[in-house]
Amino acid sequence: MNEKLYKAVGSVGAANLAIGICVLIGGIVSGILLIVNGGRLLKHRSQITF
Repeated sequence: MNEKLYKAVGSVGAANLAIGICVLIGGIVSGILLIVNGGRLLKHRSQITF
C-alpha cells in the first residue's frame, strides 16, 4: 500500500515540476515579446496618429 502511494506521489511531483518549468518558460518568452513589440512602437511613435 505505501509503495503505491510513494510511486503516485513521485509521479505527480515530477509532472508538477515539468508543468511549472513550461509555465515559467512561457512567461519569460511572452515578456520578451512584449518588450520587443513595445520598443518597436516607441521607435515608430512619430508615425502614429490618432
